[in-house]
Order: sequence, then C-alpha cells, then structure tokens
Amino acid sequence: MIWQKEIQLPEYQRGYHLITDTVLKTIDEWPEMGVLHIFIKHTSAALTISENFDPAVRADFENFLTQLIPDDPKMFTHTMEGNDDMPAHIKASFTGSSVHIPITGRKLNLGQWQGIYLCEFRHKGGARKLVFTIYS
Repeated sequence: MIWQKEIQLPEYQRGYHLITDTVLKTIDEWPEMGVLHIFIKHTSAALTISENFDPAVRADFENFLTQLIPDDPKMFTHTMEGNDDMPAHIKASFTGSSVHIPITGRKLNLGQWQGIYLCEFRHKGGARKLVFTIYS
C-alpha cells in the first residue's frame, strides 16, 4: 500500500524548527509497519532528524552553518533574490530535501531524543510545502 498527502506549513523565521508534532497530526492512521518519506518542495529549506530535547541544539545548527556559509554577497553571483538566497540553496543541498523514518507498531520508530526539523535558511522563506508518502 502507498499513501500520500501534501501539506503546507506556515511561514517560519530563519532557523531550525521541530515539526515532529505536525507530522504526527498529519497522518490519521498509521500502518503496522512501513516507511514514512517526507519531502520538502523547496530549494532554500531542508529537512533533517536530530536531537530534540535541548533548544540550544537549534541555535548551534544555525550558528555553525551561518559561519560555514555566510550571507556574503561578495561570495556569490546568484544574488538577485537577496543575500540569503544562494547561501540557503547551498545549505539546503548539504542538509537534504527528505527524510525516511521507519514505522513500527503504528508509530514512528524515532530514537528517544530524535525529532524532525524544518531547516529554514531564508529570512523570509514563506510557507513551505511537504509531501508525505507512506510505503507499507
């Protein structure tokens, strides 16, 4: 069986945002076993799974990637959409456009400290679309 649904997230400020609860609320009925694939339909935002307990992790992600790939218009030629656009594309390519999570016993089989993050790399990225696909 394959199930699919697309949702639109509200606009988030730049940074890392836990969306695990949104994911859990999006799916009404979980299969006994399978895989959830989540894909983001954007090139300046990404998805990742990481530590979900300490909010400092989110700030550390943002600080690290901003130092690694700064919003410096002198570094890039693609700047017509703003100083944060090309850096956002690069960060999204490094981070990734999708995550896969096993489903076991009708639940996401995440580790105790794992959460699903929307990584917003633009200052004003707008609403983001996600496609959820379950393979069971």
